[in-house]
Amino acid sequence: MKKVEVALKVKANLGECPRWDERNNFLYWVDINACELHRFNPQSGEDSHITFGEEIGCFSLREGDTGFVVGMRSGFHFLDGWSPELRPIIDPEATLEHNRFNDGRCDAAGRFIAGSVYPPKDRDGANLWSLDTDLKVELLAEGLLTSNGAAFSPDNKTFYHSDTPKHVIYRYDYNVHSGEISNGGVFHQFEFGNGRPDGAAVDAEGYYWTALYEGGRIARLNPQGEIVEEIAVPAKCPTMVAFGDEDLKTLYITSVGNRLKEELEEYPDSGSIFKVRVDVPGLVEHRFGL
Repeated sequence: MKKVEVALKVKANLGECPRWDERNNFLYWVDINACELHRFNPQSGEDSHITFGEEIGCFSLREGDTGFVVGMRSGFHFLDGWSPELRPIIDPEATLEHNRFNDGRCDAAGRFIAGSVYPPKDRDGANLWSLDTDLKVELLAEGLLTSNGAAFSPDNKTFYHSDTPKHVIYRYDYNVHSGEISNGGVFHQFEFGNGRPDGAAVDAEGYYWTALYEGGRIARLNPQGEIVEEIAVPAKCPTMVAFGDEDLKTLYITSVGNRLKEELEEYPDSGSIFKVRVDVPGLVEHRFGL
């Protein structure tokens, strides 16, 4: 049985979007509700952060070690280096009062694919967008409640994303040359009430790992959408996974610390960053190509 350990003992309000920087051996992650981007050094144990004036939902590193592209409440921005100074790009949801960006990652061509969340959840008000390297945006999918779990197969011919409140993961054919998705369908429908699919990552064999929010576990699904492995996490609400360390065989897991007292008594490490060693390595994250 694989053992999950605490990698960084913190009390993140809403820990999310862990992303391994293979060039510097850092794990970046965000605390969405605290409006923070963190940089964790697993070797030294040091964790530093920068704070923004609004929520940061997701980000990707940029080519040339020039900083980040980030998805905020106010849309897409550049972050040049380790500084809270944002350089606005575009806000494709500027007219949508409640929405903010939530989850995203880059494809092999350097595009940033990111989705939003619609917090009232009284209708399907969230969307999935593509930010190309020419800084133009394209709507890829709509009719979502919470866009999550964006990930690509190793050959970039398949794109996945989840709609967390609906407990479903979708799969599409992906054209990395044009950035278009097609032939969408259900990859896996989880039963209601036993955890819902949140953030994700794909390993080198093309298996999809998802964190099951309120399910206290992470799951590995094969390319056919079948669950082949589950690992219990010492937090009721794991949120996302990322492969890290030099061999990319350590799976880091973010979690939520803003929970009811009774749950925190059962899971006192909620909000921490966890880690577990896995058999199959992950993939080096693609960077935004600008």
